Amino acid sequence: MTNPLHDALFAPHEGSDKVFLHLPDGASLSYAEFLGLADRTANALVALGVAPGDRVAVHVEKSPQALALYVACIKAGVVFLPLNTAYTARELEYFVGDSGAALFVCDPSEAEAMGPIAASVGARLKTLGPDGAGSLSDMVAGQSDHFAPVSRDLNDLAALLYTSGTTGRSKGAMLTQGNLLSNAQALVECWRFTADDVLLHALPIFHAHGLFVATNVTLLAGGTLIFLPKFELEAVLRLLPQATTMMGVPTFYTRLLDDPRFDRDLTAHMRLFVSGSAPLLAETHKAFEARTGHRILERYGMTETSMNTSNPYEGDRRAGTVGLPLPGVEVRVCDPETRTELPRGEIGMLHVRGPNVFKGYWQMPEKTREELQEDGWFITGDLARIDTDGYVTIVGRGKDLIISGGYNIYPKEIEMFLDDQPGVKESAVIGAPHPDFGESVVAVLVPEAGETIDLAAIEAAVRANLAGFKRPRHVVVMDALPRNTMGKVQKVDLRQRFAGVFQHKAG
Repeated sequence: MTNPLHDALFAPHEGSDKVFLHLPDGASLSYAEFLGLADRTANALVALGVAPGDRVAVHVEKSPQALALYVACIKAGVVFLPLNTAYTARELEYFVGDSGAALFVCDPSEAEAMGPIAASVGARLKTLGPDGAGSLSDMVAGQSDHFAPVSRDLNDLAALLYTSGTTGRSKGAMLTQGNLLSNAQALVECWRFTADDVLLHALPIFHAHGLFVATNVTLLAGGTLIFLPKFELEAVLRLLPQATTMMGVPTFYTRLLDDPRFDRDLTAHMRLFVSGSAPLLAETHKAFEARTGHRILERYGMTETSMNTSNPYEGDRRAGTVGLPLPGVEVRVCDPETRTELPRGEIGMLHVRGPNVFKGYWQMPEKTREELQEDGWFITGDLARIDTDGYVTIVGRGKDLIISGGYNIYPKEIEMFLDDQPGVKESAVIGAPHPDFGESVVAVLVPEAGETIDLAAIEAAVRANLAGFKRPRHVVVMDALPRNTMGKVQKVDLRQRFAGVFQHKAG
């Protein structure tokens, strides 16, 4: 009986007294205690009639019990479906229904509202609160500490992750045991993780970053997690001296930089800071190094592929790039229309191939054929260029490309210029319908704290440095850019907000 993820991530630690989780209240769980909890949870799943291949939809806050539910699903051969805690009942109805979940686990406070959703697909409903209490935990408490892992192979599904669905219907990415295991192995190798590492974990576990990157990498290496419910500045500053590594989204690092206590002395013992899930501003990268002496390691991944590229552990971590392909992963840039490979340095659609690339979209064979080619290349939807050294720079999403008067305009180029202007903290550039040009450029600027942006000076700088067709024809200042829970700028919201700004303009 083999179960590749279980055999690599969990089996080596069974019976180990080493601490796996340090908890906020000062308590800790050893590997043996945590895996015992996971075994009891797996037995509870079986008692609930959940069979190998069934989907378990999970809409709960982060807790050791929630993490143990993920491990239990792997052990039981069940497909784990984590759902963003910000999702509304209407959104959850789609995910639970589309996946055909056999079990839906929600917060106890949601049980009444979620009952009809579970009933609509014949799913069992159980609850699990942030404190670990709930009807699922009541069942788990009476189960055996031993569970024989269900036999699975590398091609069997381990997880179903839905894309954010900013345009159209959300798609369920089918991730196999092989996808998750190969990615964890590549990252342990590239980022030099060992059993001595202590990772400060303040990420959510409904997302690939916190669940499959931070957690799987730590499990594979046999390290320890400082397991925080969420990013809370005081807790992170207090606990950072106990850690060797930290993974975060750019917002984590900007918040730390805003506090004068975050300095070289506080981070002297740290081995590695990793950033992902949203682009890290080059300004943040440079400010972080100036303050701490550490260069943040930025990497690039997707729901469908987990991690694809990473700046090197040893070598040049280049601000503004997402580094080089991971071991076993291939990348290329192609013409979006012909899908023929373009020369180095040219901008085109990024394609990825490797053992990390998903199996396809759940119950969407046509969509799968559109984006996952027969030869294994996945069309990411990201516009990118690869320089002569092999470093990948993401220019933007394909849908973010602005075509104005027949010219292709890449928002990232304009954003990088605007971000360098006095008083500008960050920017977002989008296209809006224009009666003459089809689309034209809108720039949204966010000021530095306590600063006022001089729009006349910005306009003069744009005029002097950018070609006419690239220049923003509408510039607006906002307090903050709309973002999702992982810190990604929601350009679809901005496009909707400014869709009519050129409606009565011409020329």
